[in-house]
Amino acid sequence: MNSEVIIEGKKLRLSNLDKIMWPADGITKAELIKFYADMGEILIPYLQNRLFVMSRYPDGIEGEMFYQKDCPDYAPKWLNIFPVESPDVKKIVHYIVCNDLPSLLWLANQACIELHIWLAKIPEIDKPDIAVFDLDPFPPAGFVDTLEVALLVKEALSQFGLTGYPKTSGATGLHVFVPIIPEYTYKEVRDAVEFICRHIHSVFPQKTTMERLIKDRDGKVYLDYLQNTRGKTMTFQYSLRPVLGAPVSTPLTWEEVKEGKVRPSDFRIDNFKERLNEVGDLYRDFMKPQQSLRQLMNILQ
Repeated sequence: MNSEVIIEGKKLRLSNLDKIMWPADGITKAELIKFYADMGEILIPYLQNRLFVMSRYPDGIEGEMFYQKDCPDYAPKWLNIFPVESPDVKKIVHYIVCNDLPSLLWLANQACIELHIWLAKIPEIDKPDIAVFDLDPFPPAGFVDTLEVALLVKEALSQFGLTGYPKTSGATGLHVFVPIIPEYTYKEVRDAVEFICRHIHSVFPQKTTMERLIKDRDGKVYLDYLQNTRGKTMTFQYSLRPVLGAPVSTPLTWEEVKEGKVRPSDFRIDNFKERLNEVGDLYRDFMKPQQSLRQLMNILQ
């Protein structure tokens, strides 16, 4: 089933709308596109002027997926493109920049279930404006343990006058995003996040790990600071995830984190409207005001 629509004056051809994207749940591509259409007003401000990496699931979440950085030749001419020289392949990569609803829906039509975005904005793409703490539990540690570790991150950040914004990853873990002034390089930001992670691990080694080898992380929450690297992307807030139930990467209040009752599977494509009606956009103040890492950097220097 195909359809042609005009969104904000731009023509979109939506294809294979009846394709099943989440087989166990019977969720179709049409429902995927509708979710992002409904979320557009909230989502677009977070995506604007950021480089987008396409993670495509043409045959649904049980089929083969692939990442695509370069905008395909068949893309509509109205898409915003930003060229970046890739140090890995020594060529120019033409990233898509999702600045409006037509772009978001075009990406959804390409079976981009997830929103994988750079942590820096154009034009300062080498200076991130978001620092990330990526907390991943390894069984038998679970999400409850991850919530407890997130509170440690909150406390550590507060010692440097910083505020973090927690959200479910939508899979098994939790992210704490910290909006910052884009004044430091990725390496400097990564070093700052690593410093806090190592402090947390030194105080609570029984619950946390920074081991690079996966086999050495069993039973603990992995403190991943390496996501703060140029070219790496993060799953942004309100992104769908390609796992059972079609969960949504969902902002949380720190009170919810403290209570320890929420689970990533609580927030899904089929009930997310209720969540928004109840709490609104918890990231609405996310980028204002931005915060400086200077106090933390003074310790590292």
